[in-house]
Amino acid sequence: MYCRAQGPKGLAVHSIPAILGPMDDQRVNLHLVSDATGETLNAIARATTVQFEHADIVHHRWSLIRTRFQLHRVLEGIEHEPGPVLTTLVDRALRTELETTCQRLNVPVVNVLDPVMNVLQESIGEQASARPGRQYAMNADYFRRIDAMHYVLAHDDGQAAAGLAEADVILVGVSRSSKTPTCFYLANRGIKAANVPLVPNLPLPPDLERPHCPVVGLTLDAAALIEIRRFRLRMIASGTPGTVRQTSTEYIDEEAVRAELLWARRLCTSRGWPVIDVTRRSIEETAATVLQLIDAWHERRRAALSPSS
Repeated sequence: MYCRAQGPKGLAVHSIPAILGPMDDQRVNLHLVSDATGETLNAIARATTVQFEHADIVHHRWSLIRTRFQLHRVLEGIEHEPGPVLTTLVDRALRTELETTCQRLNVPVVNVLDPVMNVLQESIGEQASARPGRQYAMNADYFRRIDAMHYVLAHDDGQAAAGLAEADVILVGVSRSSKTPTCFYLANRGIKAANVPLVPNLPLPPDLERPHCPVVGLTLDAAALIEIRRFRLRMIASGTPGTVRQTSTEYIDEEAVRAELLWARRLCTSRGWPVIDVTRRSIEETAATVLQLIDAWHERRRAALSPSS
């Protein structure tokens, strides 16, 4: 089952449903209308629709809606497949036209930014500007994220160890413990995250002896790690004809993997580095915990440097 969504040039494109349930489940069309990339609405939709296990919810995504011509294509789509509308439109004229059409079609519409905007306007005493896409301006924050992304690429898996002095956080852990994807997610938040693999019998980079930034260890259940490593080996073997099977190497040997994980955890504990078990965590959840640990590290450092009262 496919649905129509708005492309960046006002053209209709097809997208797959976000959730597919049994054929006899209730089908609901959910229209997400944004004047920017639609990331805010997508995040809200993901967070809410997963709570409805027996509904067939089809997302109709309409992004970069900034002209009346583009909006009319959206209104045609809503009329053709009616359903609740979530929007982040800030242009007053476009909002009014969308709300009027939804009222005529007896379709509920919610501007998800309104409650927060109203609270901030009352607290600040200033009317919000109605300029779409301001969060994506190419400002200092934007270039900080780009710089962080370049940093992660240059310092992935222990590369360019000399550059660890520039890191905002260093993630350590055994091979295949989600260090790289977590670093990339953090980079999108403007965090320069380096990752260093922990390998028994190999020395650590000198900058880890007296780190200038938080160091966070990542670990996971041995069985889960073995499965991840087996999949990795299968991928490598499938891409390299003639590769010898490596199912009996220490890399995936249960006893060796358990010893490796225990050694890595003990190393982190001896250095006072916090450890996150990522076995049942998504990358987003792991990154959120890392950010909390970064804040806590800086808070402790500020407290240590401040004169005693």
